[in-house]
Amino acid sequence: MQHDSPNIIDDSSVVSQTAYTHTSQSLQTQIAEYNKSQPPPRKQNTACDACRSRKVKCNRLPGQEKCQHCLSKNYPCTHLIQQATSEKKRNASIGRRPRNSSSAAATKYAVLDPSGKPSAVLGRFAEPPSPSGSSPAALLISSPILDNGTAMAPPPVPNSQNIPLEVKYGFYPHITLATTTRELLSYIFAPPEPNEDQYSFSPVPGRRPSPYDIWGNQAFRLEDDNFKAEFTLDLVEVFFQIVHTRLPLLNPAQFRNRLQLHPSASSNNKEPLHPALVATVLAWGTKFSEHPLLVADRQRPSHQSLLAKTLIDRARDLAEALKVHRIPKTDHVIIGLLIEPLQSQIVDDPTGFRGFWLTAATRHLLDLQINHKSTLASIADPESRAMMVFAWWMACFCDAYASAYYRRKPVLDDGDYDIDFYTGDPIIAGSLNTHPLQSPREQLEALGYYSAAHSLARTARNMSRQLWKPVTDAQGIPLETLYGFTLELGAWREKYLSTVGVPSNFKGEWDFVSAVSSCASDATYHVMWIILFNALDDFGVREINNRTVEPNNPRIEEVKRKVLEEALHGALRISGLAQVLTTNGYLRLDPAVMHVSCIQAGTLLARMGNENVRACINGLEQYSYSYEEAGEQAAEMQRVYEAALAGDPQFSHMGAAVPTRTTPEGTGVDQDMEILDGRHQHMGWSR
Repeated sequence: MQHDSPNIIDDSSVVSQTAYTHTSQSLQTQIAEYNKSQPPPRKQNTACDACRSRKVKCNRLPGQEKCQHCLSKNYPCTHLIQQATSEKKRNASIGRRPRNSSSAAATKYAVLDPSGKPSAVLGRFAEPPSPSGSSPAALLISSPILDNGTAMAPPPVPNSQNIPLEVKYGFYPHITLATTTRELLSYIFAPPEPNEDQYSFSPVPGRRPSPYDIWGNQAFRLEDDNFKAEFTLDLVEVFFQIVHTRLPLLNPAQFRNRLQLHPSASSNNKEPLHPALVATVLAWGTKFSEHPLLVADRQRPSHQSLLAKTLIDRARDLAEALKVHRIPKTDHVIIGLLIEPLQSQIVDDPTGFRGFWLTAATRHLLDLQINHKSTLASIADPESRAMMVFAWWMACFCDAYASAYYRRKPVLDDGDYDIDFYTGDPIIAGSLNTHPLQSPREQLEALGYYSAAHSLARTARNMSRQLWKPVTDAQGIPLETLYGFTLELGAWREKYLSTVGVPSNFKGEWDFVSAVSSCASDATYHVMWIILFNALDDFGVREINNRTVEPNNPRIEEVKRKVLEEALHGALRISGLAQVLTTNGYLRLDPAVMHVSCIQAGTLLARMGNENVRACINGLEQYSYSYEEAGEQAAEMQRVYEAALAGDPQFSHMGAAVPTRTTPEGTGVDQDMEILDGRHQHMGWSR
C-alpha cells in the first residue's frame, strides 16, 4: 500500500525552479549589458505650462516648488499640459490594444498570482483569467507595474475648472488672431482666481454665491454672455471719450465695426480685431468707467477696482502669448504704445514692465521702416498713413522723455529718422478755426504741438546721453555741458512755451484737447529743469569734484543758482496746475498725462520742506483711483516732507545752495494760481 508523504520532494519541480532561476538571471545580465551599449535615453520634456507656452528654458532649482521663470512672474508653476498629453497617449495606446488574445499581435498582460508576484508558469502572453474564474486573487493590470508588484495609478485628468486662466484660455488651447471678440470675452471676463489676501464683500441676501463675487456685488452679472457684450460696449465708449483724445492711435468707426459682439456678426467676412488690442482697450476703459459694476468693485478699503487690475494683467499676458513684443506689425505697434502707460510707475516694482512695451513698439517701427519718408509716402490710405505718423512721433517723444525720467539711454538718435510733421495730408495754418471737427491728431498738428514736442524731446535725449553714463556718475557733470543744457531749455521757453504751454493771457474758448495738451506741454518743460537739478545734486560739477577750480567759483555758482531757481519755479508751476486739475476732478480721468510731473515736482518740494507739496500729494491721491501705485507715491511724498521738516538732510552737492525752508515768495506761484483759477472760471470747467 502506497502512502502519500508531505516530506517527499518532487525532484523534477526542483530542477524546473532552478533552471528558471538561472535563466532569469542570465536574461537579466544580457539585458543589462545591452542597455549599457545603447545611447542614453532622451530627456523627457518636463517644462512647466508657462515656460512651455513662452518657449523658454524651464529652470527649477532643487528643493523649490516653482521654476525661476514662474517665481519671477509670480505664476502658478503647473504641468497640466504634460499630464493631459501623457494621459491622452496612454488612453490612445490602450484603445489600440486588441481585445482578442488570439490575434497576430497578442496583448501583453501581467497576471498576478495570489502571492502578488508575476507568475512564471502562465508567462507573459497568458490568457487573462475570467472574472468568474476559480482564481479570484488573480488581477489583470494594464497600467505599469512598480518594483513591489503593485500597479501604478494613472495620472489624474486635469479638471478644466482648476486649470489656470493662462493655460485654459491663453495657451491650451490657443487664442489666435482669428478668435472673435465674443469668444475672447470668455477669457477676458473669466472668473477671478481666488486669493486669501483679497478683500471679501458681504454676501447679498437671497442670491446664490458667484465665482465673480471677488469683483463686487454686481460682478455676478458677468455670468451672462449678453451682459458681457453690453459691458464691453460701455468700456469701449469710455476709452474713445477719454483716452483716445490724448492717444489717438485708433480709428473709432473701424474699431466699432469690427468688434463682432453678436453671434450674427461673427459670420461676416470682416477680420476680427487683434485679441490683445481688444483686451488693452477694455483695460483702459475699466480705469475710468463709472459703470455700476465698477463702482461696486471700488467699494473696498483701497477704493481701487480689482477687475481693472486683473484686466491689465490679462491684457499683458495675452500680448505676450501672441508675441506682440517680438513680431513687427502695425497692430503690434499700436498695442505696445497703448499698453505701456498701463504699467506700474514704481521704480522697484518687479511687475512694472516700465519701458518694455515702449521699446518693443519703437523697434517694430524701425523694423517696418516707418522712420523713412519714402516708406510713409508709399502708404496710399491717408488714415493708415496718419496713424503710423502719429505712432512714430508718440514713440519718439515718449522714448526721449522716458529716458530723462527714468535715467536710461534712449533707443533713438536724432539721425534715425527723416519724416516730417504731417498726418494724412498737410495741415494748413489757421485751419483749426475753419474745421472744428478735425481729429485729435490734426488739432495737435495745427496747434504746433509736434514741432515744440520734438524740440524738447531732442534736448531730453541729449540730457540723457550726457547725464546717465558711468563717467558722469563717477566724476560729475562738466560745467560746459551743464551750461549748455540751461541755454537749450531757455531757448525752448522763449520759442515755444507761450504757444503750446498754459498762456498767461487767456483769450477764447479751449476744447479738451487744447487744454490737456497745454497743461502737458507746460509741465513737461518744467520737469526738465527738475531733472537737471536732481542730476546736479547727485553728481555735482566735475571741475569742483576734481578740484581743478576753486569751490566757490563765481561762474559755477551762477549756473547752480540758475538751475535751482528754474527747478523750484517749475515745481511750483506744476503744483499749481495739479491743484486746479485736482479741484475739478480731472486727474481722476487723466490717462497719466500729469502723473510723472506730479511725482517729480512733488518730490522736490517735499525735500525742500515746501508746503506747496500738498497740491501734488492731493493730485496723486486722486490719481490712485485709476493708478494703484499713485497712492503709495503720495504716502512716500508725505513721509519725505515730514522728514524734511524734522531737519533730516535731503540734498548732497546742492545742499549749501538750497535753503532749509523755502517760501513761495518771489517764485511766481501766486501769479500762476491766479492765472489758472481765472482760466477755470472763464472756461466753465465743472465737476
